[in-house]
Amino acid sequence: MVGLDGLRGLAALYVVLFHCWLYTFPGYPDSSAPPWLRGLMFGRLAVVFFLVLSGFSLALSPARHGWRSGGVARFLRRRAWRILPPYWAALAMSLLVSLFVVPASHFGPPTGRSVLVFGLVAQDMITAPTPNGAFWSIGVEAELYLLFPLLLLVRRRCNAVVLAACALLPVVVLGLTAPGANPVEGDNWLAPHLAPVFVAGVIGAGVVAARERVRRMPWGWFAVLASLPVLAVGVVKGSVWTVDHYFWIDLAVAPAMALLLASVATGGPGLLVRVLTTRPVRRLGDFSYSLYLIHLPVVLTVIRRVAPHFTSPGLPTFCFTLAVALPVSVLGAWLFSLVFELPFKRNRSWKAVGGHRGRGTADANG
Repeated sequence: MVGLDGLRGLAALYVVLFHCWLYTFPGYPDSSAPPWLRGLMFGRLAVVFFLVLSGFSLALSPARHGWRSGGVARFLRRRAWRILPPYWAALAMSLLVSLFVVPASHFGPPTGRSVLVFGLVAQDMITAPTPNGAFWSIGVEAELYLLFPLLLLVRRRCNAVVLAACALLPVVVLGLTAPGANPVEGDNWLAPHLAPVFVAGVIGAGVVAARERVRRMPWGWFAVLASLPVLAVGVVKGSVWTVDHYFWIDLAVAPAMALLLASVATGGPGLLVRVLTTRPVRRLGDFSYSLYLIHLPVVLTVIRRVAPHFTSPGLPTFCFTLAVALPVSVLGAWLFSLVFELPFKRNRSWKAVGGHRGRGTADANG
């Protein structure tokens, strides 16, 4: 849908900038970075946005058809076809880089267990040395895909309020009764905690399928209003406190993200939609998944293997990384996508991929 791919591309670009910042300045979240760069420290929220966007995009078609998935097996096959080929290719690349160039985990180089766990996309359930620190969210997404048909069933049989309550209440109860169990990035079993943000996207998709009067409501302003309490708390408490309380921030910011998506999908605000539909932003969105998958090995290689030969630690390394790793990541992701992502995005079978490369129908779900 118009604008959504652009948002996906900008979010992926922010994740690249976050990792350039994260691995340059030690001490996260209270890092040694200059204060004026602290706006780059919220990479987790970009991934939360991806999950909201994923739920929103996947639910657009069901929302228009009575909240029916069109068949569980068909849905899961299409998700696997779209997600797994580029993921497995990026996994192979990440394994090679992590084994022979620079480790991606403080647990050391990947092992045979890593190959098995990450190959089966089971990294949210089973711990193993990671070949690529960005892959944690792919495991979460895979689990949410399995849950998606059930979410549609609840939405179809009940309503949006019941669906939100089913996803949110268990997480809130856990956070209030066992604060020490609040999961953070890098832990296992993050999918239950992040299910409410995915559900926020699913619920938001209902706006696009609603009556014209509903679709014309000022959803952009609603998004601004919903974000103000989160922004106010962040400003008052500070960025380090915000990062330390992602368990609650994730849940608080998801409605604003869903409202923003509803606004863009219904054609407003006009200025934002025009920016999102410019050719560079749309092109970035076309290969944003590839950018997310392969950028971190590039960033780590530049920071830990290349930059020390040319510049000093800290801000000079950060600037060097932006100048080298950012364009290499974007160009590399574009080339990677031509082989491993776009053919599977545009075609529905191996025959179509082999015989009609570059033709076919794009997957509207991204």
